[in-house]
Amino acid sequence: MTKTKTQKTVQPYDIIIVGGGMVGATLACALGNSSLRIAVIEARQSNFDWQEGSHDIRVSAITHASQHIFENLGVWESMQHDGAAAYNKMHVWDATGQGQIHFDSTEVGQADLGHIIENRIIQKAVQTRLSDFDNVDLLMPLQLQSMQLNEQGVELLAADGLKLSAAVLVGADGANSWVRKQAGITLSSWAYQQNAVVCNVTTSESHQNACWQQFMPEGPLAFLPLADGQSSIVWSTTEEKSRSLLTMDEHSFNQELQLTFGSSLGRIQLSSERGSFPLRLRHANQYVQEHLALIGDAAHTVHPLAGQGVNLGLLDAVVLAEELLRAQEKKREIGALSTLRRYERRRKGDNIAMLAAMDGFKRLFSNDLTPLKFLRNSGLNIADKLGPLKNMMIKRAMGLSGLGLKEKLPYLARPNIES
Repeated sequence: MTKTKTQKTVQPYDIIIVGGGMVGATLACALGNSSLRIAVIEARQSNFDWQEGSHDIRVSAITHASQHIFENLGVWESMQHDGAAAYNKMHVWDATGQGQIHFDSTEVGQADLGHIIENRIIQKAVQTRLSDFDNVDLLMPLQLQSMQLNEQGVELLAADGLKLSAAVLVGADGANSWVRKQAGITLSSWAYQQNAVVCNVTTSESHQNACWQQFMPEGPLAFLPLADGQSSIVWSTTEEKSRSLLTMDEHSFNQELQLTFGSSLGRIQLSSERGSFPLRLRHANQYVQEHLALIGDAAHTVHPLAGQGVNLGLLDAVVLAEELLRAQEKKREIGALSTLRRYERRRKGDNIAMLAAMDGFKRLFSNDLTPLKFLRNSGLNIADKLGPLKNMMIKRAMGLSGLGLKEKLPYLARPNIES
């Protein structure tokens, strides 16, 4: 699958995507079978030789819009085969009061609300698909050493001496993006003083194909269903407590988790290693420059309480693909600032709205002040009883409705485009 280039002369491409993860490889798939020459550069060698019965401890909640993207790109069947767990219910409650809200896919006439998929399964599907495209080279592993933007485009030098050039450079290389730093693009950013502890657990009672999320002052605790009956947990908590949760023995961790979550799913037992990552809001002050664009976590990171991070990135990818292909069709320069700003205008406002909403929810629910406790508990109960409001919330979260007041779903995020 991985293609290699050993020449020391400059390798010319139309588009170079730095980052071959879920979002970067999806962009390359969306540009596959076009006349554009694409290179995807990934620093780390992927390993999809997993131990049977094992699970990744990092998972993503995939919306219907993202599912449609994967279907239209021909990778959804692979994800289903490797383990995509549909969930049709969601239970959310406030641990400090009586507020709760319950979502059911039948309320909006859908078979499910979305899918929980291990990140490695998504990455495997999209990276493997790249080998089907003659116009895409996956260069992996390849470490970049320097980057230079000029009037014609970008020139890159790899650590092994390989030189590459392109009209457009796309940074899809994550929250600590090398491309963003090299381009001098600044961030609006603040830390939440929280870490997310992630692991997998078994429960004596069925997860009922439902997501379970409990809000506490120090952060939310979510149980997400996996395909084999286990659950993936994302426990957002203080930095101090997260360190304790990572270092305590398995028995103590099980006890702490059981005490915190309660008995809704019966007895809880750890079934994997534990990991953690810091929670921080980041937003690039600009997504584009002449010949350069940022997508996914390189452009924005959001609190994981609603599981929207990767879905925002996938929408970035297909909108950018649309604009690049449209420019090529109309014989406009694909690296021109006017071309890339069309992508930025379509995505930036909706991303900001989602980041602000998640930041607001985090601050509302991670607060023990009595007036705010009353407000959020009352709000949950009222919303649970207001059918039209709840249905609107469901459809927006599922990606069944447009992403903003003006923006429609991008072409690849719509169902059955071939028909």
